Amino acid sequence: MIDVNELKKKMHDVIGAIYEVHNELGPGLNESCYQEGLQMELIERKIPFKREMQIHPSYHGNSMEAIFSLDFLCKDDIIVECKAVPELIKVHRAQLFNYMRLLQKQCGILVNFLPPTIDYERYFYDKETKQIIGVDGQIVYYYRR
Repeated sequence: MIDVNELKKKMHDVIGAIYEVHNELGPGLNESCYQEGLQMELIERKIPFKREMQIHPSYHGNSMEAIFSLDFLCKDDIIVECKAVPELIKVHRAQLFNYMRLLQKQCGILVNFLPPTIDYERYFYDKETKQIIGVDGQIVYYYRR
């Protein structure tokens, strides 16, 4: 079983960077502006990351041509998916959950920069049980297999 509190601590500085970007740029810009701002902030804070990382899922051990592109992978284990939309919906969460599962990464942050007050959600992937867990420790989603 994963330790949600420990993983929340691991994400703390990345969340701080997200807040700084929203405070500096304010609401209402497009997603690419926030992504560029977050990249600059992560560099300033010396938080290691990869941007626009491409994923090729595999089928029976063979890499597929299909490509997914996640916004950020921070500290080798925190996926950050940025949005600038009126509200976060199921499809945005599903996108993050799939990235977490495909890359076997424990931490995911879904952030919406559009609203006047920053809106973000944190999730955790338990590799053993194949469950997505919320910050309250409750199962949000699970993958059968």
